[in-house]
Amino acid sequence: MPNLLAMSFEGELAPSFDLRCLSQGEVPPDGWGIGYYPGGEPAAAVLKEPAPPSGSIRSELIKAWEHLEASIFLLHVRRATWGAISDANTQPFLRAWGRRDWLFGHAGSLRHRLELRAGAPFEPVGATDTELIFCELMNRFAERGWKSLGEADPRVLLEWLGRINDSGNLTCVLTDGHDVAVYSDRESAGIWMWEVLPTYDRLTFGDTELLVDLGKRGVKSRKGVVISSHPLAVNGEEREWRAVPPGHLVLIRQGAVREVLSPWVIPQGHPTLPGIGRRQMPRPARAEPRRFRVVHRTSYRYDRPVERSSHVFKLFPASDRLQRLISHELAVSVDGPFRDYEDVFGNRARRMDVETPYSEMTITATSQVEVLDTDPLSYRPLHQRAQIPVVWMPWHQQVLQPFLLPPELAETELKELSEYAMSFAVRNDFDLLDTLLDVNQSIFQEYKYTPGATTVFTTPFEVYTNRRGVCQDFTTLFICLARLLGLPARYVCGYLWTGPKNENQRQAEASHAWAQVFLPEAGWKGFDPTNGVLTQTDHIRVAVGRSYRDATPTSGTIFVGGGGEKLEVEVRVEAEPSGEADPGSTQQQSQG
Repeated sequence: MPNLLAMSFEGELAPSFDLRCLSQGEVPPDGWGIGYYPGGEPAAAVLKEPAPPSGSIRSELIKAWEHLEASIFLLHVRRATWGAISDANTQPFLRAWGRRDWLFGHAGSLRHRLELRAGAPFEPVGATDTELIFCELMNRFAERGWKSLGEADPRVLLEWLGRINDSGNLTCVLTDGHDVAVYSDRESAGIWMWEVLPTYDRLTFGDTELLVDLGKRGVKSRKGVVISSHPLAVNGEEREWRAVPPGHLVLIRQGAVREVLSPWVIPQGHPTLPGIGRRQMPRPARAEPRRFRVVHRTSYRYDRPVERSSHVFKLFPASDRLQRLISHELAVSVDGPFRDYEDVFGNRARRMDVETPYSEMTITATSQVEVLDTDPLSYRPLHQRAQIPVVWMPWHQQVLQPFLLPPELAETELKELSEYAMSFAVRNDFDLLDTLLDVNQSIFQEYKYTPGATTVFTTPFEVYTNRRGVCQDFTTLFICLARLLGLPARYVCGYLWTGPKNENQRQAEASHAWAQVFLPEAGWKGFDPTNGVLTQTDHIRVAVGRSYRDATPTSGTIFVGGGGEKLEVEVRVEAEPSGEADPGSTQQQSQG
């Protein structure tokens, strides 16, 4: 059984903790305790029990109590080394500092007692080495004026822990309810980490003495990090846990590892933790303007002749300061009167009425476009911050209202998506740009691109729970999350130049979709969650709207005839670096 267990998730969960070590016939531990932050508040709640009896009522409470809900949990099971078996000596320990409660848990034992400096504000209540360590750390935070883990210099914190580690075993977890800091002892077995990734219908982990059920009171599709003093079975099976290397410090927030720091001198034979470094939101380098020739061909075939129909085509690439339409030609194989106009979203469109019978219609749009969006973040220095929530003037809200309303979903679904969206804001200190970059990158990394797994009727909540889809689904989810954070977002339909074939880059299917978010004093900025990038000169904009229905390239109504329909779409994008076609740099895109 692990004597130290910590969890951090993106948003709140209500897990069940089954202390099997307190069952009849088992030898109970010397004590146990659990700390958590109800409702995401900075105030922590701690439930502990020294010398617990078999069938303890308190242990049944944490197994069945539905109000045990938080995003951070810290559980400790004690085998006494220092101090009497009492509440004062039972972990986790709690102290208030910086208008928040801090929790501390320690696995191990020091060889000798720490001596706190005279007059230090934090003093132990009990007699354990763990509380001495906790008080020593809090005194140092107070001296520096650091009122949260986020304000602390991680390298200095690692140095402090390393010095305390000189006095004996020190594997520990420190949290302020926002961040979680995990330190692995330089010499002992240390501590293990498991990253929980959706999707899962059920998720339990534990051993013969402890079982944690994350879905007993309802499954939420949440990412998280579990820390344990030894690996645990997951759903009754062995699962890969990664050992935190000796002497390393791991910083976690909202279910994501933000940073891993190694000691200046790494113990021999112990590599650094693979695959994780400092968590930074990628920002694009400046790109060069590009010129493209795009041919978009759509063909409809019908079992019976269509006698009368009406159509709307939105196949004219946008032309503004970031994209220049050099030429455009739209050819339709069927004759009929038409008129060009600008729709309510500013898209150029063509309406066409056909009253002569036809069994096949082919629409071919040929465009030459120059894309000039070379530096999407040039509008402000990166050190300046814009925060969520954004304060909009009333007239701004009135104009942006169509792009602020989330989709019509069940209230419970919107609430869960809102909690999910807010976890990104909390993880990034409510910085607007970092939050959007994190959402963009997380959808790219954690959602599987799966053609055919969804339909045009798939909702953002279904995409969130199933974690798969195509560009339309990822864009719709991104827009929903942005709007739930109070940020205007709109759907963009266009084309993506993917360059030479690259198996690691998700390809556009016929046409590509991404999102734009309206940023204060910056305007509409493009985010492509399918590929985890900001849009620049590889993205060719055609139409925008509240959703794909407003921006779909071709739509229409058949009034008489038709029957079964077969649709074929082919898009050909050619780069023209010198203003002339370059056949050697052609990228084919076809309907999947």
